[in-house]
Amino acid sequence: MQTPSIHRVLDDLLNQGTLPLDEVLDRHFSPAYRQRTNGQWDDRRAFALHARKLREVVAVARIEVLDELRDGRRYADRHRVHITKRDGAELLQEVYLFAELDADGRFARVHETTLMLEGTESDREIGNMK
Repeated sequence: MQTPSIHRVLDDLLNQGTLPLDEVLDRHFSPAYRQRTNGQWDDRRAFALHARKLREVVAVARIEVLDELRDGRRYADRHRVHITKRDGAELLQEVYLFAELDADGRFARVHETTLMLEGTESDREIGNMK
């Protein structure tokens, strides 16, 4: 089982735009992946739409892992994502994440809550945009 790292996942998703999105998703997320962000559930297909939209909007992201815990197939962290959008706007999100991993160490299910620390009101739902 690979050791998960939200830093690696977010860097691949947001900063490594030359990596094909399908390859990134296969590497880090199980085929049956489900995610609940701020109360909204998405399956892997909907999450792929979200990731694709983020790649269109985000120019660069700096990921700051504040706390990270692993226990078998359970993973939890608190991280901040400092985002510079392609239009030059900047925002800062803090994320509280609890996850279950599959047998290969990929994310199978994630529950997360996001808190916008800096940015405009229009950026508040960046965690759910599609």
